[in-house]
Amino acid sequence: MKPSTSLKDKTAHGFLWGALNNGAMQVLNAVFGILLARRLSQEDYGLIGMLTIFTLIANSLQDSGFVTALTNKKNATHSDYNSVFWFNIGVSLCLYILFFFCAPLIAWFFDEPILTNLSRYYFFGFFIASFSIVPRAILFRQIKQKELAIMGLTALLISGIVGIAMAYNGMAYWGLATQTIVFNLMVSILSWVISGWKPTFPLSEWRKSPSAWAGPIREMFAFSSKMLITNIFIGVNNNIFSVVLGKLYTKHEVGTYNQANKWNTMGSSTITGMVQGVAQPTFVEVGDDLERLRRAFSKMLRFTCFVSFPVMFGLSLVAPEFIVVLIGEKWLSSAHLMQLLCIGGAFLPIATLYYNLIIARGKSDVYMWNIIAQGCAILGSILMVYASGIRSLDLSLFTFHFSLQNLDLMVLAYVAIVILWVGIWHRFLYQEIRYPFLSALKDILPFLLIAATTMLITYFVTLPLTEWRETPSAWAGPLTEWVKMPNAWADLLLLLITRILLAAAIYLGALWLFGAKILRECMSYLFKKNKEP
Repeated sequence: MKPSTSLKDKTAHGFLWGALNNGAMQVLNAVFGILLARRLSQEDYGLIGMLTIFTLIANSLQDSGFVTALTNKKNATHSDYNSVFWFNIGVSLCLYILFFFCAPLIAWFFDEPILTNLSRYYFFGFFIASFSIVPRAILFRQIKQKELAIMGLTALLISGIVGIAMAYNGMAYWGLATQTIVFNLMVSILSWVISGWKPTFPLSEWRKSPSAWAGPIREMFAFSSKMLITNIFIGVNNNIFSVVLGKLYTKHEVGTYNQANKWNTMGSSTITGMVQGVAQPTFVEVGDDLERLRRAFSKMLRFTCFVSFPVMFGLSLVAPEFIVVLIGEKWLSSAHLMQLLCIGGAFLPIATLYYNLIIARGKSDVYMWNIIAQGCAILGSILMVYASGIRSLDLSLFTFHFSLQNLDLMVLAYVAIVILWVGIWHRFLYQEIRYPFLSALKDILPFLLIAATTMLITYFVTLPLTEWRETPSAWAGPLTEWVKMPNAWADLLLLLITRILLAAAIYLGALWLFGAKILRECMSYLFKKNKEP
């Protein structure tokens, strides 16, 4: 078999299993999310949302980039794993002690006294997670994707049941916190059982040479430190709204935003997971053959756009019906935020593909500084919007009428930066493989335009089903009236299903009509797999 054919099949196989694994995780997560959202309030989610960024920063610090360093190290030994394990445990313990005593300051910052005890309990989860870091790194290094998937699904199932049981017994946000702790505990236990790895207490090494134990840490620090800084800023970028809203608004607004972002993240992360699991290994295997690298990147870019735009634009289209049908009318205020976020979410998998190639080319410093710059731009833009004094803005576009609040404008600023930053990623990618911007546009625009046109057609075709009524509220007006009707839920479900099926038929039909090569290749691969014994 030719190398290129082998790589092509390997990449397709990786995308397929990545979709199955990520899809299964997100479906299970969605089921638990629906049950919890129907029981809990915006305030419950808001309290946990205020603390999320602290746990993400702690997770990055306890990892310190050494897992990636271990994965990239050609001949990792037990001593390497053992040193990183005890380093992680020590860092995590120190961080938990620090956060434990800083809990009153966190409560003071958000003006929520309950956060003192809640944060001390919730933060214990990242200390438990530190025990699983090295075993999971070993499984990842050995490409045990099946085992990792089973481990994640089992932990999610058990923790979800515990969280739901506590929530339905009146324990509210304590149930959400416990769900996270149980998930980390189960991952730690299962990773140790599956990997079979056991640490050794490094007392004998300390006696021989006090500096011997730290040797592997020093060796990997140059690489790991860049990944540490980058991971911290990724966590900040993804959760900056929860901190800003928690300070400037109430926990109700934080909960409303977090619910909208949760569904957006579930959609985009499913696609991102597919890309993340295949892109970097593929680019590394291609090596320094720039022509072949450009072809591989172009094909993967087209596939990412082929999936990402219809899925995320489709979520944006059906967000109001989706929210009300799945988690109830009380969350309807999250729908328009979800619509905006999903538009930006369509571009996140594309950005992931870009920076995976940059990392594969060994430019971790470019990756780090670009992530930092993006985080600063996001924070600066949302603070500028808040400081502008604009609290609402009414806009009209054709038959669409928009009433945007200050929070909506902040989200719009965030979405604009996410989209524009793809162009910045391309600038650095061009320096590496000389892939022209016009070529990237030719790969991206057809799928973007077809997906956007599909959603517009679907919206107008199904508009009579909404029984449009004139109301002052612009985006949710028809839906607000609809949910008051006796058969509202069934009607909304019918509209949701109709829009999904119609959009899928129009999108795939348009691609087939225009002879999209990526669609025919996907169908050929799937049918070939189905015919195999």
